[in-house]
Amino acid sequence: MDGRIDLITLISLIVALVVIFKLRSVLGRRTEEDDARMDRYRAEAERRRAAANASGNDKVVALPQRDDQIQAGAAAESGMPKAELEERIRTLSGSDREVERGLLDILKADTGFDPELFLKGAKQAYEMIVTAFAEGNRKLLRDLLSREVYDSFDSAIKEREDRGELMDQSFVGISKADVIDAEVNDGIASITVKFVSQLISATRDKAGAVIAGDPQSVSEVTDRWTFSRDVSSARARQNPNWKLVATQHAA
Repeated sequence: MDGRIDLITLISLIVALVVIFKLRSVLGRRTEEDDARMDRYRAEAERRRAAANASGNDKVVALPQRDDQIQAGAAAESGMPKAELEERIRTLSGSDREVERGLLDILKADTGFDPELFLKGAKQAYEMIVTAFAEGNRKLLRDLLSREVYDSFDSAIKEREDRGELMDQSFVGISKADVIDAEVNDGIASITVKFVSQLISATRDKAGAVIAGDPQSVSEVTDRWTFSRDVSSARARQNPNWKLVATQHAA
């Protein structure tokens, strides 16, 4: 080589520079939509941390907890068309007329009730409760459960701790969540949801050996959980929180 650059080499260098510039301009560009999406993710993560770290009190985590859900519920209270809410109830109930009647009774007692938002919140609560039980997080469970259900969960956690056992669990997801019962009785609204979820779960002894479950396989779990809320008065309805009041595991 005499130090000169031939025409082909020069063209190749120019093409390479153009390609690099194009890639940087595309991959390195951050749009306003990207920033907004990241802000939403951070806000959601912060809300979840706040819920998990909330101090113990008489309240529980509201099932419709996110800002958009709360605003939608407020819209229903102030004038969302009743026909639209009734149509949502019919869609959610499918062919089960008993469930439809029960949800309509809840809507009559609380005009801010939105069945779709309730079910979204119930799914979130289900994951939080299952995970908190595995971790032995009594503080979070106390905020989410009724006294009777909490005592049952607390007893199971204590027995596990007394034996020196640990639950090794990963929540995979919920494949199905259906409302199977709904009613209003003496001003208390109750909704039962059938959850079908996937978990990776194993129980280990003090030495770390697996004594139950399988840390390498996904298991399908079916639960029927009942949530309740006081809708007997305007003051009671100001509290959007639902408590888990009953659980039933289906084999």
